[in-house]
Amino acid sequence: MTPEATRSFLRSMFDAAVAAAMPEQCVPQNLPPKPKGRTIVVGTGKASAAMAQVFEKAWDARVEGLIVTRYGHAVPCEHIEIVEAAHPVPDDAGTKGARRMLSMVRGLSPDDLVVALISGGGSALLSLPAESISAEEKRAVNRALLKSGAPISEMNCVRKHLSAIKGGRLAAAAYPARVVSLVISDVPGDDLAAVGSGPTVADPTTFAQARAIIAKYKIDAPSSVIRHLESAIDETPKPGDYRLASVETKLIASPQKSLEAAAAIARAQSITPIILGDSIEGEAREVGFVMAGIALQARRFGQPLPAPCVLISGGETTVTVRGSGAGGRNVEFLLALALKLDGAEKITALAADTDGVDGAREVAGAFIMADTLSRARAMGIDPWASLSNNDGHGFFERLCDQIITGPTLTNVNDFRAVFIA
Repeated sequence: MTPEATRSFLRSMFDAAVAAAMPEQCVPQNLPPKPKGRTIVVGTGKASAAMAQVFEKAWDARVEGLIVTRYGHAVPCEHIEIVEAAHPVPDDAGTKGARRMLSMVRGLSPDDLVVALISGGGSALLSLPAESISAEEKRAVNRALLKSGAPISEMNCVRKHLSAIKGGRLAAAAYPARVVSLVISDVPGDDLAAVGSGPTVADPTTFAQARAIIAKYKIDAPSSVIRHLESAIDETPKPGDYRLASVETKLIASPQKSLEAAAAIARAQSITPIILGDSIEGEAREVGFVMAGIALQARRFGQPLPAPCVLISGGETTVTVRGSGAGGRNVEFLLALALKLDGAEKITALAADTDGVDGAREVAGAFIMADTLSRARAMGIDPWASLSNNDGHGFFERLCDQIITGPTLTNVNDFRAVFIA
């Protein structure tokens, strides 16, 4: 393939992965039975507003509700209010929206139905701190966790135990109404208790685990946070809690389904897809180094399969930000991959976040080609220095190799494709 054709092929795989998780593809066939009483739609996450719009069009009955989504991810609804808030660091809009949502589901009857539309990003967006903690103190802990390199599962454990709405508390507040959650997963292993920190799902984690995570990453938490975690008052609802007896949770889109959609694009071009996993975690640069080794093995020895083949993976890596760059796990992965490949011919790659946002930048990800490093050095860019500075975004911006999609209105986490021609 020409370089242009290679980019087009990789981008078509990414587009197929995103399309497979779009709300219009997965919400209508998962509508619950209509209730005798009211239908209240609540939700949070980067895909939640689009999910609400699709739900509202498909639900031929009266509906009301409130959604909290990321700035720039709102879509118009007739009867469901859409509130935009900050991500990944929460703001007052998210806090106010969460407080209103919690109030909205209280006082319902067994004849009422709460439909919760949950997708990735909801943990930061639906930020309502426990009574003894201020919003700014909770934000400080969140900022520190984001820079610590902690995996999303550990971050969410802490978030749940500093929250008045996460970890099943939203569903508990809706008791005795029936609660049906439609979930678009962005977490490794599709742990439903982790998507958006599981506001409607029983939480198996504990205050003790949250304290251990704070200690593990040496988080300089405010004293009020430490006191709250040590007091361990009002534990999150656990499996078997009577308040969650009428809760049903449906996984309607997942990383694996999106990887399979991308694999179909490769097969249609007689390129063998190898799905390495939908839940790969770890430091982004280390994953990049390992992936480079697998790609070089495939090129040199035809293992695990002879070329042409494409290595496909998903999941959520992490970046421990030590430099002054903006981080971004997909661009950090790609920069490390390029450095280990060291200009190897016939190996190209794409890595991007399916929500269109890699880290804190409004950029989905980037491409690498065989000439990525040589082009960078010709421009006076030191790739190793960029990696050390966690400045993958700056690196690929200067090369004009970024992938910019804008909000995709879904989120099934990262998509990576390494093509061996």
